[in-house]
Amino acid sequence: MHYVALCEQACNAQDLLKHGAANPAVSALTQELGTLWFGLLPGFHRFLLAHGQVVLTLCVGSTLALLRAQQFEADAIEVSALQAHEADFSWLLKALVRCSHRGTTLTVQHLRAVDTAVPQAALTQCGFVIQSFNTLADQPTLAQLCGRFDPPWILKNSRLGAALSALPIARCAVIGAGLAGASVAAALARRGWQVRVLDRASEPAAGASGLPVGLVVPHVSRDDCALSRLSRAGARLMLQQARDLLNIHQDWAPSGVLERQVSGSPTLPAAWPQSGEQWSVKHHGLDAVHPLEPGIWHLQGAWIKPASLVNAWLAQPGITFQPHAEVADMRCQDGVWELLDATGATLCQAERVVFANACGAFHLLHKMKHRIPKLQGLWQHLPAIQGMRGMLNWDFHQVQIDDRFPPYPVNGSGSVVPRIPVEGGRAWFMGSSYQPASQVERSDMANQANNFTHLAQLLPSLAQHLAPAFSSDALKTWKNTRCVTADRLPAVGALDPADQPGLWLCAGLGSRGLSFSVLCAELLAARFGAEPLPIEAKLARSLEALRA
Repeated sequence: MHYVALCEQACNAQDLLKHGAANPAVSALTQELGTLWFGLLPGFHRFLLAHGQVVLTLCVGSTLALLRAQQFEADAIEVSALQAHEADFSWLLKALVRCSHRGTTLTVQHLRAVDTAVPQAALTQCGFVIQSFNTLADQPTLAQLCGRFDPPWILKNSRLGAALSALPIARCAVIGAGLAGASVAAALARRGWQVRVLDRASEPAAGASGLPVGLVVPHVSRDDCALSRLSRAGARLMLQQARDLLNIHQDWAPSGVLERQVSGSPTLPAAWPQSGEQWSVKHHGLDAVHPLEPGIWHLQGAWIKPASLVNAWLAQPGITFQPHAEVADMRCQDGVWELLDATGATLCQAERVVFANACGAFHLLHKMKHRIPKLQGLWQHLPAIQGMRGMLNWDFHQVQIDDRFPPYPVNGSGSVVPRIPVEGGRAWFMGSSYQPASQVERSDMANQANNFTHLAQLLPSLAQHLAPAFSSDALKTWKNTRCVTADRLPAVGALDPADQPGLWLCAGLGSRGLSFSVLCAELLAARFGAEPLPIEAKLARSLEALRA
């Protein structure tokens, strides 16, 4: 069940909970929503409630602008009486028509019973048939006006600028069992799809998603650029999934994150309203024990163990994980895709296929592009990608220097994540290095020295105490390769322009898999089902798979 709510400014959490307490039918959902009600800046905010079965997309800002940023067709629309008396009500209705199909119902609530001529005329002019006009039994001076969209003219198929054809729910094969693939599988399974996730490894999260611990923290820029808005939307969704699926203080923790940059502390957008400070607030040292240079304190930041989340997603009903399944080729017959291994044996069959195996997705598509007609000619429209190696250092906390670590993660030039529970005790993690896979790989000791340089810039005092460890070969390491696009944004969408596309892509999450994976999965699932998008249409277009 999808709800899309538009408002110029969101109410505060206290008013939300008060409303829920007075309405038993929605009290449980309101309580759940209250824990997620923070940082409601202008833009779209997606909430997954009741284990993802109730989806709320809250849109904050100018009503007309928000309606123009939508891409869905509603079954029912409610308009407040205040909007019905505005001078631009006819423009509002025209924008609502773009989000309507023949049969969409529209209700105008709490009209003054003596003042309905303007809204009735506007409704009729825009193609709505008036069905009822009733005064309210408990408030006879107020009325409710109901209509149905059924214009006497032929509707154009291009009203939204894109086809709104939901794919019939069936089978989907997802190639790749990392953050991208597992999040897509979970999003589709919640919607009734039967999903098979294939991976060449023996276990999920065998690639870059096997990072021991990562941070969920939004990107901040003074102009609040697309990357900042996307990462903020993605971080909100990721925090919801962590709360629902993971063990707090074992697999994740809402620790908050301090952000610093070696070239100067990042600055918040000047136009941010106060509600934005629930996401990020200026910081000038949290306590006397750990005085730090000015930075940004991300109140809603968190650390997460990605592999724990991947396994939790893959354990959801409707998902089957298939290990030791390296897809080498594909063929299609009668609308069903057959995925083959290197010997030509069939791995599985499905009506839809999602490539979510990072750089491997692009390599496989390149291999098949000359043999599969649907892939011919698409290559020049895919974003350029490259592998980016990364290594982090870690070790168990030692009593003699344990109090030298900050009590929270610090992010900036690399990151320091302390006191993470691991087998054998608690550990700290520092990293990670960044090197194109096209270059000759640096040695582990060279990467370790690089990490230490970043640590010295990020937390000079801590670096002094850890210098002996970083100059030795005693530190433990973890390394892997991320898939990065040229514009640093994920690639999400259909790979063939047909009305019923069978091949899809969700890859290129780079170093922000924890911030982007759930958002990308929700965006892809919305495309599958012709649902409301989790972000503005313009932002969604910036992530299109065929955008180059």
